Amino acid sequence: MTEVKFYDNVDDELLKFAVIIAKAQNQYVFCKHKHRETWEIPGGHREHGENIVDTAKRELYEETGALEFDIQPVCIYSVTEPDKLEGNRESFGMLFFADVKCFETELHSEIEKITIIEELPEKWTYPNIQPHLIEEAKNRGYL
Repeated sequence: MTEVKFYDNVDDELLKFAVIIAKAQNQYVFCKHKHRETWEIPGGHREHGENIVDTAKRELYEETGALEFDIQPVCIYSVTEPDKLEGNRESFGMLFFADVKCFETELHSEIEKITIIEELPEKWTYPNIQPHLIEEAKNRGYL
């Protein structure tokens, strides 16, 4: 079973992902990957030597076309998923919140489209992870 935990601090080198809960005009911004039929929060892998804040900014731009935005860290999260070979593996990421002011007109990545909606989507790409991230951001006063 997938387990999501939240932390205030971990060693920087443990942070492998940046996930960005984005809003535009006080509505949620979600992405749809070209090869999926589900919706997800923008985010992705940290590149070697990249600052985690720069990862968040890059991923937000690549996946939504956000050109102008305010972004801030919310907290660190971890996901533990069972692995048949290694037991449970815990991976860490930084959760961010962004208020997007304007978007580019075209997307240039693996993302097919974005949607800007008031309510959370029904069909999640990561239903065992991303709703927990949104709930934690709400609990910490970001949403």
